[in-house]
Amino acid sequence: MARIFDVVEYPSEMVDEIVHRFPEEGVADLRIGSQVIVRESQRAVFFRDGRALDSFGPGRHTITTANIPLLIDFLGKAFNNRTPFTAEVYFVSMREFVDRKWGTPQPILVRNPGMGLGVALLQGFGTYSFQVRDAQQFVTQVVGAQKVYRMSDIEDRLRAILLSKLQDLLGETAAKRPVTDLIGLTEEIGAGVRAKAQDDFSALGLTLKTFYIANLKPSEKSAEELRAMGVLDLQTYTQLQAADALRDAAQNPSGGAGLTAGIGAGVGLGNVISQSLQGAGKSSGEGEKATGIPEVMTPAEAATILRVSEEDVLAAIQSGELKAKKIGNAYRISRQALEDFLKG
Repeated sequence: MARIFDVVEYPSEMVDEIVHRFPEEGVADLRIGSQVIVRESQRAVFFRDGRALDSFGPGRHTITTANIPLLIDFLGKAFNNRTPFTAEVYFVSMREFVDRKWGTPQPILVRNPGMGLGVALLQGFGTYSFQVRDAQQFVTQVVGAQKVYRMSDIEDRLRAILLSKLQDLLGETAAKRPVTDLIGLTEEIGAGVRAKAQDDFSALGLTLKTFYIANLKPSEKSAEELRAMGVLDLQTYTQLQAADALRDAAQNPSGGAGLTAGIGAGVGLGNVISQSLQGAGKSSGEGEKATGIPEVMTPAEAATILRVSEEDVLAAIQSGELKAKKIGNAYRISRQALEDFLKG
């Protein structure tokens, strides 16, 4: 015999739960006169056969055909207090879910005309908060028949919405202002993201309460990662690889001799980047002159390209850091070998 619930409640703070179905398995057998207890931060939504019957706010409620008039359609007008009916009750947390984390898993590429490479990669992180606006819509549009719906079930979806709006807004703003200005406009950008995302949240029955940018800064992506994104041409890439080598040498000054140490001793980082930007304006039709790297070169030619001494290049070859082909008493270095060396 089916069990009839005279009291329907979910006495939980629902810290990480957004929705909890009662009962978790099957359906609830109720009757006219059953009590429904809803906590202060909850709303109870009644469903039957996938159709919403009604919802209850905080307090103690007695089920009658007055507060659930659609029951008449299911039970008919002639019934008594012992006539059971089945329903599913979803308890929805109406509290504000605060301090939810967001971050950029991949840098956001924006235009940066007139500075450096003409583009910039930005990374950021911060917090947001949201609240269920329409409990019935949220259950219908998002939860479905799940017995428990937690924060972890929707966080990825919400973060995807927010990051999409952030990327869109940064692209619009960077077209009018330099990246250096963007970093100082975190409050304005945060407000813009919140406005852009509100319709998407509303479609789910939610309200985006806050969106804060705790930090927005240029990415520390390496030259190799930038080239993989299609941002750098070959010459700029090669020169920035040398800059990466300089940085690594500075971080590890006792890391041994060889070509990296020679670069660190003989060339400044500013010169490397300056040479890169000067070469970036040359047309690709100039062949080897445009890239500055012939297909095959002598150690002296490689030293000229890298702005180091020939002895540094020979030391790198002898240590095995730089691959070269020995023909008689002479070494020859391919462009690919030089690029592979710069990649580390």
